[in-house]
Amino acid sequence: MTLVPLDIPAGFYRNGTDLEQSGRWRDGSLVRWRDNSLRPIGGWQVRFALFTASPVRGMHTWESNSGTAYAAGGSYNELLAVTGNGTTFNITPTDLTVGRSDAEVETGYGYGFYGEGFYGQPIQQNSNAVPQEATTWSVDNFGQNLVACSNADGRLLEWDLSTTTELLSDPDFLLSNGSWTLGSQWLISDGFAFAYGSPPYGNLSQSVTGLVVGKTYVVDVITRSVDETETNWKLKATTSSDLVNQTIVNGRNRHSFVADATSATIKIESQNTGTDPITIYFVHLYENDALAAPIANAPTNNLGLLVTEERFIFALGAGGNPRTVSWCDQENNTLWTPASTNQAGSQILQTSGQIMQAIRTKGQTLIITDTDCFSAVYTGPPFIYSFTRAGTSCGAISRKSAVDTDLGVFYMGQRGFFYFDGNSVRELPCDVHDYVFGDFNQSQQSKVWGFTNGQFGEVWWFYCSENSTEIDRYVAYDYTERHWLIGNLARTSGTERGVFSKPLLARLSLGNSTILEHEVGLNVEGGAVFAESGPFSIGNGDQTAHVTKLIPDEETQGDVSVIFKTRFYPNGDESSHGPYTPNNPTSVRFAGRQMRMRVEGAKLAPWRVGNMRVDVKPAGRR
Repeated sequence: MTLVPLDIPAGFYRNGTDLEQSGRWRDGSLVRWRDNSLRPIGGWQVRFALFTASPVRGMHTWESNSGTAYAAGGSYNELLAVTGNGTTFNITPTDLTVGRSDAEVETGYGYGFYGEGFYGQPIQQNSNAVPQEATTWSVDNFGQNLVACSNADGRLLEWDLSTTTELLSDPDFLLSNGSWTLGSQWLISDGFAFAYGSPPYGNLSQSVTGLVVGKTYVVDVITRSVDETETNWKLKATTSSDLVNQTIVNGRNRHSFVADATSATIKIESQNTGTDPITIYFVHLYENDALAAPIANAPTNNLGLLVTEERFIFALGAGGNPRTVSWCDQENNTLWTPASTNQAGSQILQTSGQIMQAIRTKGQTLIITDTDCFSAVYTGPPFIYSFTRAGTSCGAISRKSAVDTDLGVFYMGQRGFFYFDGNSVRELPCDVHDYVFGDFNQSQQSKVWGFTNGQFGEVWWFYCSENSTEIDRYVAYDYTERHWLIGNLARTSGTERGVFSKPLLARLSLGNSTILEHEVGLNVEGGAVFAESGPFSIGNGDQTAHVTKLIPDEETQGDVSVIFKTRFYPNGDESSHGPYTPNNPTSVRFAGRQMRMRVEGAKLAPWRVGNMRVDVKPAGRR
C-alpha cells in the first residue's frame, strides 16, 4: 500500500488553466482555513427584519452617549436607523433626492451611430456612456449624532437621535382587536393585517387625534400584494379633504402631509373589484421633526463624507468639484468658511480622477480616487492638513470598497486589489484574480463593497457576477495567513463587529432588506458549503493509477462527505465517484491519470478537515 498525502495548501487558487491549479483548492464556498485546516464559516440569523424595501448600500454602527447601540443604513431612496432592541426610525428627509437602485450604462443598442463599430461588440465608452452609479451612502457618527451623505442627494445630513411618539395605536398589528377598523374580509393576525379571499374588499382604517394644524407628518407603510406587482390599493390620509391619496406599490410607501385639522383618518382603501389581496406589515404615523436634516452652511453636491480622527468632517467632492476635499472647523460642523480664527479649509487634489472614498487609518486619512491615492495628515494651523500622494494607478473600483485593518487599508481596484501600509500603496498579489475579474459585471461595479471580519483576520468584498445585476458573490483575503477565499453569498452592505458583537450584513430577499448577524452558529440556510481541489496527477505516461482507500483526516468523522472526480486526459470526460462518508479507512474504487477531491459539509457541525491520504496502486487502463 502506497499512501499518497493530498497535502493542499490553505486558500483558493483560480488563475490560469485547470491543470495550472493542480494541487490547490480551486473552487468552493462558505469555507475558511485556520492553521491550515479546512472548516465552515459561521452561520447567520435575522437581527432586524424588514429594515427597508430596497437594497442597503452603506451602513454604520455606533453608540450614543447613554449607551444605546444604533445601526444605520441607506438605500437609493431612504435613510433609516435602528436601536439594538429593534426600534426602527425612518429618518429620510422628505426632500431627499432619490437616486438609482441599479447602475445604468448607456452603451447598448440605440446609443451609437449607425454603421460604426462591429456587430456583437460592446460600444466603446464615451462621455455619454460613463456608468451612472448605483446610489451609495457614506455614513458615520459625529459624537453621538449620525452624519450621512448620499452621492445622489449630495447634502451632508445629520440626525441628533431625536425621536417622536408614534401617533397610531398598534402600528405593528400586534393586537387582533386593537384600534384598527376592519372592513369586510380584513384580518389582523401574527403581526400582519391582510385582506383575504376575493374582492370586493372593505377598508383598513384608524382615526388619529392631536395633530397640530400646519405641522408636517409622515405616514409610512410596508405592503406586499399576492402577485408582487403594483396593486389597485390606495393609501389615504383624510380630513375634510385628501391630504394623502397615493397608489400603493409593493414595499415601502412613505408620504408626508401638512395637517389642516387636529384629527385625520389613515386608510388603506380598495379601488375596484379587480383588486388583488394585500398584506400590510406596518403603518406608522409620526411628526416630521425627528428626520435627518442638512448640516447648516455645509457644502452641497458632495460625493461622500468622513469624520476624521481629529473630529473634522471631510466633505468629499465638495461643492460639485469631484477633486475637492472641504472640512469644517474642528468640533464645529456648522462652520465651513475658512478664517484665521478657525480650522475650516479645503484642498483641490491634483488628480486626473474623482474622489471615491476616504477612510481613517493609523495617524492619517487615506483619500482614494478612481486613479490614485492621497494621504491627509493633520498638521494644525495654518494649513491644517497636509496632502501627499501615496500611490498612482491604484484607483478604487467603488465608493465602498476600502476597509481598514490593523495592518493597513485594503481595497478593490478596477482590475486588482491594493494595500496601503501607512506609507505607500502597492498591488496585492491575488490567487483568484482570473476568477473574480473574468466573471464580473463591470456595469454594476459601483455596488462593490467591503468589510473587515477582524475576528478571523479577513477582508471581504461583495460583487456582482457577470450575469447578475445584484450582488451574488464574495472574495475575501485572509491577511493573517495570506490566502484567498471565494464563494456565493448575496449581501448588499454591512459593518464589522464592534458596538454589536457580531458583523451585521444586509440581505435583499422578496423585496425587503433584512439585517443579519453573521458568524452565529453554523446555519447557512441550505447554502452549499464545500471546497474542491484542482487536479492531482496520479498516473504517468500510459500508466494509470488505481485508488482503493481513503484515509481521512477529520476532527469528527462523518461531518463531511467526499467526492472524487477523475479524468484520463486533461480535456477528457470527467467521472464522479461518491459521495463517500469517511471511515477509518474508507473503501473507494476508481482509476485515472488525474483526480480532483471535493469536500462537502454533511452536517451543521464545526467540522475540521486536514491532510487526507489515498492508497494508490499502479494499474493499466482497462
